[in-house]
Formats: sequence, structure tokens, C-alpha cells
Amino acid sequence: MRPLAAHFAAAPHLLDLRGEFPGVPADWAYLDAAATAQKPRAVIEAITRAYAQDYATVHRGVYARSARMTEAYEAAREAAAGFIGGRPGETIFVRGATEAINLVANSWGRSNIQEGDRILLSRLEHHSNIVPWRMLADRVGADIDVAPLAADGRIDEDALIAMIGPRTKLVAIAHVSNVLGGVADIRRIARAAHAKGALLLADGCQAAPRLKVDVAALEADFYCFSGHKLYGPTGIGVLWVRGEILAGMPPWQGGGAMIDEVRFDHVSFARPPQRFEAGTPHIVGALGLHAAVRWVNEVGIEAIEAHERALLSMARASLARFDGLRLFGPEESAGILSFAVGDVHPHDVATILDEGGVAIRAGHHCAQPLMQWLGVPATARASFSAHSNEADVARLLAGVERTMRIFG
Repeated sequence: MRPLAAHFAAAPHLLDLRGEFPGVPADWAYLDAAATAQKPRAVIEAITRAYAQDYATVHRGVYARSARMTEAYEAAREAAAGFIGGRPGETIFVRGATEAINLVANSWGRSNIQEGDRILLSRLEHHSNIVPWRMLADRVGADIDVAPLAADGRIDEDALIAMIGPRTKLVAIAHVSNVLGGVADIRRIARAAHAKGALLLADGCQAAPRLKVDVAALEADFYCFSGHKLYGPTGIGVLWVRGEILAGMPPWQGGGAMIDEVRFDHVSFARPPQRFEAGTPHIVGALGLHAAVRWVNEVGIEAIEAHERALLSMARASLARFDGLRLFGPEESAGILSFAVGDVHPHDVATILDEGGVAIRAGHHCAQPLMQWLGVPATARASFSAHSNEADVARLLAGVERTMRIFG
């Protein structure tokens, strides 16, 4: 592998990392990283090595290879925690952000949210940050409040803060919108929540691959992200919980590895984070995530952010010149752009783009309440990543122009 410094392109703020991604040939524009990221060679090799030469169980075997794999697994936890400014003892491995939010709802939520309490969300949340809270609210008799959006599609933070009341127990919002790319001021909202006695959960799925995250500086209480959006494998994710909160959370799944002592008349549980990792974990997933974190750190998350913002700005300015094309979301966003081509259904747009070697997402993006606010059933969404380049933007524009010709 070439030194990463050799991959920097001459264009300001742009990286040249395409060669590090075996799954992205030069003639294919993969613009669906917000759904799942393609994997750099370093991650693929780490996963292959873990399954081939190094594989063994963790936390159980006394033989040497198991001990080495346990050390590697816990090193992955330390790396994942450090990536977002947390500590390993506060960092739980989960299947992804969806499981992370369900864990919080079913552990902390069931212990702390009661009838008449309120949970505050925003209009742009992913279903994974709506459905678990709706299920909890229905179970215990709590209420859900929904903060409005500003005209550009960002969370109206002034309105949200004004809605935090004495019965609000939790504010749960996306750090970056998976549809519009708008970035929320997590620290400001967390401080407002804490002033009223509420906690703050941030869905960091779209933020972790694009922004520098420091949970201490953000003053969040819960933060989660999925490994597969951070150039890592599927089936692995991270939930960080502030230590004093985590210590008081009961387990939500029972089984091996999360116990201290088991009798038929009594069970005692392990300390966090093991308390929340019942059963054999996704060992190789954790090692793959570690490789992804190393790769992102070597490239530099700030460099990736600048790269994506430069490409998005280029795409947005070019698409804005098409008559009849509607752009959604704020001018300044983090690597994600949603649009509509006249009254052409986004699925047709995506199909025509695919014929030209451009992969985008089309649909409601697991954000139906946001689609209702936008007044459309679905949008087309292009999302950039470290391997995206100017040629990808050109292919996107050519595909949109062809779509307009086909549909008149």
C-alpha cells in the first residue's frame, strides 16, 4: 500500500484514495455512502487475516491464540472509544446504531421513563431513533414531542430548546441528518437538556464518518454509530454511555459473558461494558472496525470532511443550474445531498443513473416524517465519501441531464 500522503490530489481539499478501494472501479460512481460505505483494502485484509490466521474465541479460552484474540478485541474497543473521545469502560459493542438505541430504550429508558414523562425528538430523525421511543412510550405511558425544522431543513434548535420541559427525560436527535446532511449543535442542545434535568442521546451514524467527534466536548450522555458507515464491516457498532449513567443501567439481554454468577435462584451481572454484551460477540467485526478506525485516523477525519464538503459544494452548485430540479436541505451540509428531478419518481432517477454507472439512493431513507415535511414521497440522495472524486460528480450531472431528456 502506498503511503497515504501520496494519495492527496492537486485540487484543494480533495483526496485521491480511489485506489485503496477494490470494490470501486474507476468507471463507477458509488454515491451511496450514507447507506453503507465501501471498504478500503486495509479493512478487507484485516478481516481476512482475522478469519484465517488469527481466529479464536474471546474472553473464554486459556490457550494462547484465544488470549491474543481477546487482547485484539479489547484493543478494538479502546480504538473505537478513542475515536470519539470516550473511554473503553464506557464503550459497548453492538450490532449497529439501531441496536444501540434499542439498548438505551430498553435498559435506561425502562428504568427511568415513566407515565407522563416526555421524550423529545426532531422531525428529521431516522426511524431507528423514532420507533424504539414510540414503543417505549406506548409501553409506559410516556409522550413524544417533536421539534420542528427551520426553513432550510435543519433542526430549529431555538424551538427545540424551548420545548424542553420539566417532564422531559430525554432529548434524542441525529448529529447529522441522513437525508439532508444538516449538522446539529449537540453541545448547545445537551447543555439546554441538562439545565432542565434531561439527558441527550446523539445518533452519530452520519457524523462519525464525516466529522471530528469528541463526546466529552459535545457533553452528550449517549452517543452511537455503525461500523459499516465508517468504512468497517456490517454487524458491528458502538454505543458510548457516560460512565455514571452506564453504571446504573440494568442489562437488557441475558446469556453468557454478561454474568458474574448464575444460580437457579439468583443471577449477578458483570460490570459494564460486558454487562451489555451477552453471548459470543462479533469478534472479527470488532477487529474490522479497528482497522477502519486506524485507516480513517491515518487519512485524517478533518481531511475527509473537507474532501466531502468540497465535492458536495461542487455538485450542489452544478445541480442548481438545472431548471425544474429541486435541492433539499441546507447549503452547508456534511457530505449528503437530496434532490428531486421535476415530478420524476426518485426510483426512476436512480435507475437511469445506474445505467450510466452512478449508484445513488432513492426512497424515503427511513425518514417518513421528514418526507411528509418536505412534501414528497421520496427523494434521490447522493452521498460522498473518501473515495469520491470530481469524475463522480461529473457522472452524476450527466445522469441527471439524461434523466431530464428522457422525461422531457
